[in-house]
Amino acid sequence: MTIDYLPLKRITALHADEIHEAIGRVVDGGWYLHGEATGRFEEEYARYIGTQYCIGVGNGLDALTLILRAYKELGTLKDGDEVIVPANTFIATILAITDNHLTPVFVEPRLDTFQLDDRLLEPAVTPRTRAVMLVHLYGRPAYTDRIAAFCQEHRLLLLEDNAQAHGCLCEAHFRLERTGSLGHAAAHSFYPGKNLGALGDAGAVTTSDPQLAALVRSLGNYGSSRKYVFDHVGRNSRLDELQAAVLSVKLKHLDHDNARRQQIAARYIEEVKNPLVTLPTPSASVYHIFPVLSPRRDALQQYLQENGIGTVIHYPIPPHKQACYQQWNHLSLPITELIHQQELSLPCHPAMTDDEVCRVIDVLNQFC
Repeated sequence: MTIDYLPLKRITALHADEIHEAIGRVVDGGWYLHGEATGRFEEEYARYIGTQYCIGVGNGLDALTLILRAYKELGTLKDGDEVIVPANTFIATILAITDNHLTPVFVEPRLDTFQLDDRLLEPAVTPRTRAVMLVHLYGRPAYTDRIAAFCQEHRLLLLEDNAQAHGCLCEAHFRLERTGSLGHAAAHSFYPGKNLGALGDAGAVTTSDPQLAALVRSLGNYGSSRKYVFDHVGRNSRLDELQAAVLSVKLKHLDHDNARRQQIAARYIEEVKNPLVTLPTPSASVYHIFPVLSPRRDALQQYLQENGIGTVIHYPIPPHKQACYQQWNHLSLPITELIHQQELSLPCHPAMTDDEVCRVIDVLNQFC
């Protein structure tokens, strides 16, 4: 038995008939940008997330970048302002910050959750701090009421990188709310491998701020609010009709598909019994990624590969150790560095069969 880490063809096949039908309607309709399919998806996704607005953009990095750029245009942020961010995030979060001439302030995660440690926020704040960027890594909610209170106390923007947590429910303000609706604005990636994945690059911004929403939409359309009139120096970042149509189909099935991921994760957590493998603690995660830690990570990955089981490392090098950010290479962030040295992601997707899950568990339990 060969078990691929993320077989996109199998995952797409779960809803293939509906996807082909939706694509056919767009192709036959002859309207491929700024049309009905995009408008429909934006309305559906805003309603699903629980915000007033959704603005489709070209990809998740653009979504992050445009949020920060919009706040600069509004005067809320300016060059040199600091954004608190989890040190163990994917590099796109950092790229969006530095691309806007802002300064990331790296805060360590908790080792038991891999999410930003809210106990470390107070020492990280300075007179230049203007925002906290939460990243719901691996599909697990990073939000805590303590973080929200901290932002309110210090008058900071609370922003979300929701690229990995589509559909995740989080307890906030004494009720369940979806990630992507918890702060002032959120960025979403619909890269094909995401829980809500397109058939190419795609992204979105969600917010309930009408001024921010209008500005993000303008900035993503060359800085134009009406044809051939340019109020801002913008860029071309648009969600096309084909991707929007596919996303509308997959959105209908997202909760069901996430439930299957949660079933698989529950089995891993319950049935993997190996002292060399540290499992994530149970949570409200939608398990975009199922991460384990092992002091023998590379040997474990090789062993699984030899047994026909695909895995991925998320991520081998943390942002502050990347060559493109040499100015931060000197930083010592031991928890982040430990995670990046030991993390290994197991197969966990809605097309996975019970037999495949059993095989992964059996093989893991025999590793020594």
